[in-house]
Amino acid sequence: MKLPAMWRRSLYHYLGISLGVVIIDTIIFLLLVNYEGQTQFYNPVDALYWVISTTTTVGYGDIVLTSPIGKIFAIFVELSGVVMVFGILITFVITPWFEKALNMPLPTKAQDSFYSHIIICGYNRLMETLIDELEEQKVNFIIIEDNEEILRSLIEKKLPCIYGKATDDETLENARVGNARFLIANRSDEENASIVLTASNLADAYIIAVAEDSANIKYLKYAGANRVVSPKLVLGRFLGKKALDPYVMGLGGATTFLDKYNIVELPVYPASQLIGKSFNEANIHKKTGANIIGLRKEGKLFLKVEDEEIIKENTVLLATGTMEHLSELKDLTK
Repeated sequence: MKLPAMWRRSLYHYLGISLGVVIIDTIIFLLLVNYEGQTQFYNPVDALYWVISTTTTVGYGDIVLTSPIGKIFAIFVELSGVVMVFGILITFVITPWFEKALNMPLPTKAQDSFYSHIIICGYNRLMETLIDELEEQKVNFIIIEDNEEILRSLIEKKLPCIYGKATDDETLENARVGNARFLIANRSDEENASIVLTASNLADAYIIAVAEDSANIKYLKYAGANRVVSPKLVLGRFLGKKALDPYVMGLGGATTFLDKYNIVELPVYPASQLIGKSFNEANIHKKTGANIIGLRKEGKLFLKVEDEEIIKENTVLLATGTMEHLSELKDLTK
């Protein structure tokens, strides 16, 4: 992580002062050794070694000053070391860094250059494939998220995002909804209805709402959504298709949602490189762009996939993505 300019200046000031103190103490040590008339010769490296070990309060005792003024100087170096390391460094440099790193201000406004972009209200796995595609096509987009933890993870991934409630006029205006091409409402059905109403009053952007419950599709349309997508309804149709023809596998049995995004089942064959790996180790999304939203094993369908789950032979993956992404995943399963 690149440090802000203020932090860098603090670090440079501390290092400069510390280096100056160490050099001065080293010179004084050499003068005191000469003053005490010690028979053993000490060079600048020995002097630096004594200063550092005394400053850090290690004090090995292999090099000592024996005169009263030498002992007073040693005490001074020890105390100044405690002040520099535990007082100044920790209190005024390290602690503020941690505090600012934990409380970095969250972005709340899109750049003025955003135009003809896509606004995504709410981030989850369903949006990952879409965002990958938008990045690949170099389409401007911005994510609105009110969960601080999720937002910080998006910032770490360097995804354009702002903090706020997508149901608020100010937040949508900060996302430059007036210049947006599309808006995707991807929260709860209740929130989505409010987002759709707010956005339709502020701008003429094409609004797509994601419905959790297919029974709410008509209400979201009444609210002003140009299109409503229900992943559960699409998944239900897909599973229904599988029930009618359980032997249809591969991309030929894909069900389409959100234009070019598809849901498909892919069996893991005995020679697949995925076998024996956990989903975390397999890193399927990074390698292929597809998202795993469920799996079928021992005849049962599981819609929650744990990262620690081990991929076994004859496991069937329920995946979503573009045909290109799913084709790459199919190659991995063979």
